[in-house]
Amino acid sequence: MISFVSKNFQALTTEELYKILALRAEVFVVEQNCPYQDVDGKDLQSIHVLGYIKNQLVAYARVLGQGVSYQEYPSLGRIVTSRSIRGKNFGHDLVNFSIKVCQKNFPGQPIKISAQAHLEMFYNKHKFKATGEAYLEDDIPHIGMILLQE
Repeated sequence: MISFVSKNFQALTTEELYKILALRAEVFVVEQNCPYQDVDGKDLQSIHVLGYIKNQLVAYARVLGQGVSYQEYPSLGRIVTSRSIRGKNFGHDLVNFSIKVCQKNFPGQPIKISAQAHLEMFYNKHKFKATGEAYLEDDIPHIGMILLQE
């Protein structure tokens, strides 16, 4: 069973921050072989969603307000699960929880993401719709997607 918590940056402990950065580096830098600037200044303005199984951080996302990543939209970013839990629907649980956090903090606003293009169908299951053509971000194909809130 996975459990989620959300915290603003100031509420994170140094150990939590370390584990977040380690998980993001494990997947986005090492596993995907993509050196990029992960620490981008946006964490300071984000709500952090942490997913734990038996006190181990295995899933993470950040929720960003309007104007942080996109001028007109709040957004979700750095959505990641540890390889150890993939294929068990925990990624869907992470996205569902993150959407709820975003809706609570930014009610009625559409949510925008920059999804890795191969995950478009995954995000379609959460009612995100592609907004244009695929583009390269850090040499990985991505696609902009929007979730209209009901």
